[in-house]
Amino acid sequence: MTRGPRPKANAVRRNTHDHAQVLQDSPLEGRVLPKALGISTGGARRFWKTWATSPQTAGWAETDWAELEITTKLVDAFYQGDTRHASEIRMRTAKWGGTVEDRARLRMTLELPENDDQDQDAMTVAADMDEELYRLLSGG
Repeated sequence: MTRGPRPKANAVRRNTHDHAQVLQDSPLEGRVLPKALGISTGGARRFWKTWATSPQTAGWAETDWAELEITTKLVDAFYQGDTRHASEIRMRTAKWGGTVEDRARLRMTLELPENDDQDQDAMTVAADMDEELYRLLSGG
């Protein structure tokens, strides 16, 4: 037997936050990596491209882009073997919502696109494959 009062039929979550941020889960155009940064590693270029096109950058100000430039320089040094920058890189990407945990802490959620037709087709194909596999394994 559970304790406490029975939940109301019309229960509503009231712990939503006014400053919660919903991000569109689609890549943005982003900015081009400035040549003046002198980035020499492919890992740092990938880092820039990933962050420059991420949904988080939709509302970035010029100061945020400057932080990305500085962090990309640190990532470039990291890929050249200077691992002392790893913790600083991790702290900076956490402030932007780099992982699922970071986004939860920052109250960011990704709004997934509606692909009901494709999902239904994929489930139908998977069910057909399951039936075929069952027939093959059962000898029927």
